[in-house]
Amino acid sequence: MNEDNALYPPVDPFAAGVKARCPRCGQGKLFDGFLKPAERCASCGLDYSFIDTGEGPAVLVMLLIGFIVVGLALWMEVTLDPPLWLHFILWIPLALVLCLAALRWMKGLLIALQYKHKAAEGRLDRATAHE
Repeated sequence: MNEDNALYPPVDPFAAGVKARCPRCGQGKLFDGFLKPAERCASCGLDYSFIDTGEGPAVLVMLLIGFIVVGLALWMEVTLDPPLWLHFILWIPLALVLCLAALRWMKGLLIALQYKHKAAEGRLDRATAHE
């Protein structure tokens, strides 16, 4: 990650991530499209090349939304015993909508936390290796 020497007031990573704002200044847009990160912040000029969330947001969203939707479907099956077609009509669109909404929030949150904690790729220090 590039060294950040600018002085900015602290930004809450949860608020910046959910609102898809710059993790340094809290003002500029974080995304160019739905999930594609911008190249840099329009307000403070922070270079977003450090962003590497991988598959983390998708996995977290699938686990959380899956737990909620499957739990509700099981509860409905046990208490109301509806026909199978009703489950398809209710739970598939609900899961899709919730996953798409939560994916942007989760990616923004993980990017903001990555910036706050200066997370970077791990490196081995080979200079201290003993023979």
